Amino acid sequence: MAKISKAQLEKLQKKYKTDDAIGKLFGITRQAVHQLRTKFGIAPVADKHKERDEAIIKAYNAGVSGTALAKKYDLSISQTYRIINESKGGPAKKPAKKTAKKAVKKVAKKAEKPAKKAAKKAVKKAVKKVAKKKGK
Repeated sequence: MAKISKAQLEKLQKKYKTDDAIGKLFGITRQAVHQLRTKFGIAPVADKHKERDEAIIKAYNAGVSGTALAKKYDLSISQTYRIINESKGGPAKKPAKKTAKKAVKKVAKKAEKPAKKAAKKAVKKAVKKVAKKKGK
């Protein structure tokens, strides 16, 4: 791993912002830079894409499509729309689907089946008994 001091890493982070850019400078991976940051207790840069995000929002509000913006800024379409939606103050993520209720219903149905079978067997048995008594 590269010999980078804590002070050096802090300066590089202010200048280059991303772990990837710092890694390319030293010929190491972004993961190695991340490990150094965590070792030294340096927090990641929170606003590294602030200018880009503001430009995306401004262009989108001016009428540029999300797909065109994704191509221009080399982002996925979903990431582009996530940036746009977060700027509107809406939820960043969709609420989770209500699959738990379905699972509970399935389990309840499966639990009912053996009980229904047992009840049907008891009824059939009683009917046979009655039929035998009438036949005698």
